[in-house]
Amino acid sequence: MSQQQEVSQPVYKSNALVEASYRLTPAEQRIMLSCIAQVRRDQPITDEVLYSVSATDYAALAGTESHSVYKELADAALRLKRREVWITERPNGNGNREETLVTGWVQSIRYRKAEGRVELRFSKDMLPYLTQLTEQFTRYALGDIAKLNSGYAIRLYELLCQWRDTGERVVSVEWLRDTFLLEGKYPAIKDFKKRVIEPAIEQINEHTSLWVKWDQRKTGRRVSHLVFTFGEKSKRVSNKRHKKDASSRTASEGRAMFGIPPEVIAQHMQPGDSWQDAALRVLEARREKTY
Repeated sequence: MSQQQEVSQPVYKSNALVEASYRLTPAEQRIMLSCIAQVRRDQPITDEVLYSVSATDYAALAGTESHSVYKELADAALRLKRREVWITERPNGNGNREETLVTGWVQSIRYRKAEGRVELRFSKDMLPYLTQLTEQFTRYALGDIAKLNSGYAIRLYELLCQWRDTGERVVSVEWLRDTFLLEGKYPAIKDFKKRVIEPAIEQINEHTSLWVKWDQRKTGRRVSHLVFTFGEKSKRVSNKRHKKDASSRTASEGRAMFGIPPEVIAQHMQPGDSWQDAALRVLEARREKTY
């Protein structure tokens, strides 16, 4: 698979998996997402299918030129094999009747050192969250997370993509701690913001297609919720350009043009006219000695 094909490959995850509690390093995330991007959504899969990640693919996605890429890939794959993921759902949407599944990401790894790649087999319990998704799923391009070197940034990016159409997401601090599986790390809110939130936001703003702003809400004196406001950078640039053009048009209005005083131009403005249209009309009329 070429680098261009690899990074443009879409990643699909069920929302339950996006919101699951787990912690992966950026290297483990890249391997996992590279495999997920290979899942065929139009076909049922079994836990017998092996998904391959080469050292070349990994290096392209990570943007590294290290001479020990294969070792990094192999070591990260082994750590991934040992990771747990806690997936909580409400079957059939039944209120608070939660069910939590604790499972692993992959059940086996095959190392093909001579070929410079590893092959991974998803755990059976993981399959429903990766294939045949018709609703309640999140999609983004694999390349969107290529330059993120923080596991928290990747997780937060996914959580924002899940609410991409709304442009805002409000989460409780405790829920986010559980989702990131911090297990008591950064108990002080100032440390949580400094070590987790702020670096993640900085990376998302610098390296992904989203711009993000955030704020906090308090319950009493305690910071209880975080508010993320976000959108597509392309739309923001388009809006800025539109505002700039409008501003330029507005700035030109109220000014003399072709030696015609602005008050005269204003008197001869017609619906749909630009300032220049009205000025040209006055100029033409003057030439015809109408005015």
